Amino acid sequence: MKEIMRDVDVCIGNEEDAECCLGLKPEATDVFTNKLNIEGYKAVFEKIRQEYGCQYVGCTLRESYSASDNGWSVLCYDGKEFCHSRHYDIRLVDRGGGGASFAAGFIYGLLHQWPLQTVAEFAGAASALKHTIYGGFNLVSLEEVYELAGGDASGRVQR
Repeated sequence: MKEIMRDVDVCIGNEEDAECCLGLKPEATDVFTNKLNIEGYKAVFEKIRQEYGCQYVGCTLRESYSASDNGWSVLCYDGKEFCHSRHYDIRLVDRGGGGASFAAGFIYGLLHQWPLQTVAEFAGAASALKHTIYGGFNLVSLEEVYELAGGDASGRVQR
């Protein structure tokens, strides 16, 4: 994996990917006890940028409270800004596609040249919503992602 990393502009993964593929582990983080050291992730992101030249690095943060309930947020980094999205407590319907929905939202925001915090909020909201839908596809609308990313987590029906 390390050999192809020099050709990567946008690096997306999680702490397990960083450790298994690149030998980098966020200091003082234990995903099995939900102890996440955000500064440890930033140090890993900085190493990835320095060593491999990636322009952007992003990852998901899952806190597994139970098989049905998780905490969810995302991190994005561009070498200048290190952004942490808002945190969502989600009741899982299907975990499949959560990471892919984050990646899609991250790339979508970058292509639209949004500020990095806006990218993080959009990608975090898209992936959080995906967890509430059965199947491998994120079947929510852009408007629903914008609403959640903007802070409307009321759950009220929007017409």
